[in-house]
Amino acid sequence: MNAERVSLDTNLLIYAVDRDAGERHELAAELVDRAVEWDCVLPLQVLCEFFAAVTRKGKMPVEDAAAQVRDWQILFPVIPSEPADLSRALDAVVRHTLSFWDALLWATARRAGVAVLYTEDFQHGRELGGVRFANPFAASQ
Repeated sequence: MNAERVSLDTNLLIYAVDRDAGERHELAAELVDRAVEWDCVLPLQVLCEFFAAVTRKGKMPVEDAAAQVRDWQILFPVIPSEPADLSRALDAVVRHTLSFWDALLWATARRAGVAVLYTEDFQHGRELGGVRFANPFAASQ
């Protein structure tokens, strides 16, 4: 059991359902399964990005993607972004050269008390404002 609050980035959810992703699929699916037992929250942004990506790329039919998002809404608390998150994200884009969407994800996770954000989009091991970025694929790369 992980005592810290954690969150998962969009790419991990995509890998978790993409059986063609090989080892990344296996690692991501295992991480999502373990996260159900942890104090894990999902930003609403992540679920929206997941749905848009898997349906746009033809990885899942719309009905299956919607059902998957609904399942994750049952399994994990979902946290929406707030206006203060937008302000913090804009500052992070300027100060830390993050992409806008990564910055908004970080700001929302930070406000929700997330200590570890599992992602491959940030530098592995970097800490920003109390949020540590962990790439679960770092050891397998």
